Amino acid sequence: MDQMKIGAFISSCRKEKGLTQAKLAEQIGISDRAVSKWENGKSLPDASIMMELCDILGITVNDLLKGERVNMEENAKVSNEIILNLKQDNEDKARMLLKLEVYMGIVAMIAFTGLFVIGCILCKTNETMGTISIILGTVCIVLFALVGVYIEAKAGYYECKECGHRYVPSYVSALMAPHNGRTRHMRCPNCGKKSWQKKVISK
Repeated sequence: MDQMKIGAFISSCRKEKGLTQAKLAEQIGISDRAVSKWENGKSLPDASIMMELCDILGITVNDLLKGERVNMEENAKVSNEIILNLKQDNEDKARMLLKLEVYMGIVAMIAFTGLFVIGCILCKTNETMGTISIILGTVCIVLFALVGVYIEAKAGYYECKECGHRYVPSYVSALMAPHNGRTRHMRCPNCGKKSWQKKVISK
């Protein structure tokens, strides 16, 4: 979706209604800074307030997400385009999160290795400081691992090998499951069978 186009459209519709950013924000119950961010293309309205925003501006959700008024004949086509765009946006975000997980893993390993080596060196001269350094390194890698599992569990889906069902597992299920890379041995909520389930981006 073109955030700049949507922002300009929101601005235009707001002005047509004779509303200031502050007045529009007040009617929705948000800050005028949020409205300013929409109109500058820096963010999009949350799904929870889209209907209310559209009612105030006298447009449809399709109009809003397209960034222009859509006639009735084009409505179905635009709806399909918006659904595909939203799907693509979700997949792009999932890919970005999985890349972030990799970068976090690299940083965690560097931090752990560095602190562990420093700790071993310090243990020869100052046992207390050396022990603290080793403990900090261990805590660092454990915290990064916990956050990494959370990111992996929530980005994209896992596909059941038995029935093909794709789903987002609970954090605890992903954390406790044996794994090989991004493939985890979990119970499918659809068929109830345990299998090695691969991480996939789309549903």
